[in-house]
Amino acid sequence: MKELILLKYGEVALKGLNKSVFESMLMKTCRRRVRDLGEFKIYKAQSTMYCEPVSPDADLDGAFDRLCKVFGFAGLARAVVVEKDFDDIKEKAAVYLADELEDARTFKVEAKRSDKSFPMKSPEISAELGGYLLERFPHLKVDVHHPDLVVTVEVRDFAAYVRGAQIPGAGGMPTGSAGRGMLLISGGIDSPVAGYMMARRGMGLSAIHFVSPPYTSEMAKHKVLELVKKMCAYSGRITTLVVPFTHIQEEIRDKCPEEYFTVIMRRYMMKIAQIAAEQMGCEALITGESVGQVASQTVPALACTDIATDLPVFRPLIGMDKDEIVSIARKIDTFETSILPYEDCCTVFTPKHPRTRPKLGAILHAEEALDEKALIEEAAAGMEQITISI
Repeated sequence: MKELILLKYGEVALKGLNKSVFESMLMKTCRRRVRDLGEFKIYKAQSTMYCEPVSPDADLDGAFDRLCKVFGFAGLARAVVVEKDFDDIKEKAAVYLADELEDARTFKVEAKRSDKSFPMKSPEISAELGGYLLERFPHLKVDVHHPDLVVTVEVRDFAAYVRGAQIPGAGGMPTGSAGRGMLLISGGIDSPVAGYMMARRGMGLSAIHFVSPPYTSEMAKHKVLELVKKMCAYSGRITTLVVPFTHIQEEIRDKCPEEYFTVIMRRYMMKIAQIAAEQMGCEALITGESVGQVASQTVPALACTDIATDLPVFRPLIGMDKDEIVSIARKIDTFETSILPYEDCCTVFTPKHPRTRPKLGAILHAEEALDEKALIEEAAAGMEQITISI
């Protein structure tokens, strides 16, 4: 039997005259995700995308796992292709879903007939197929409210399709449909979740990470690159910039009041990230900050930080608590990597008593002791570019 993957649109189905633009992005993303798994044919019709294996060695299991993480789909399911003939539908349904029907105790049949030339209406298909399956699997009972298994028949333009359960898709909008953002990734729990959430809204990602050798280790850098790799399963390829930050931090430590260290450090990160963002064609910065989580994330501190850049700063975690953030981190498989005990540069020279309500005037006055242009140029010149994909 011929099997394929049916992918159901989410918000894309609600788009108007520009719907085809979003569909095109979805198809390109799907083709990229499965291109090393054998030959597949990707096509669309009626708010559904089809992923059909063409070559004998095509890995349908691998394709299904990857497409589960493509933003833009509300649900997906494996299905068997059948002739638009009821005898073929019922026979192949019994064979294709035999294992699931044997394991179930209750079931129901749902039919969707988008091809109105098919002689049977949807209620007739459901009733007739349900009766046939009851004969073939006499242990089953019909439960239209809470069945163990829903058998779905879709009669469409190209063929008819029989499937069992549909699983939830990744949701959101197609990657790239909302422009590109530069993610400031630290290696903690929050920033990978922030990147995931903005990617889910259609934003393509680049990333920037600051290192402070010898205060931070090479393992800390590898930890961040592993986090980026896990994010790539959802967002696709991510170009990551690794920036040497030691000299800047030492200068801030030596020349600025200790209580302002963290805010000034964050401001310099923003300034460097803006330069990187402009080079990479990014239109916004993304951070994992949440209000009040640490001293540098109070509203006055965030205000001082934002003024350091002309780009919009997206903080998708801003109103979330730690339990919510950890839940998403576990879902996207970044949590265990994030908690590995390798310190990042944000923990270097942490002040004992940080100012939680800094004034911009005081921050600017403290920064006058620094040679901003030279420090930023030095850091930008030492950037290392690494491209990561699944």
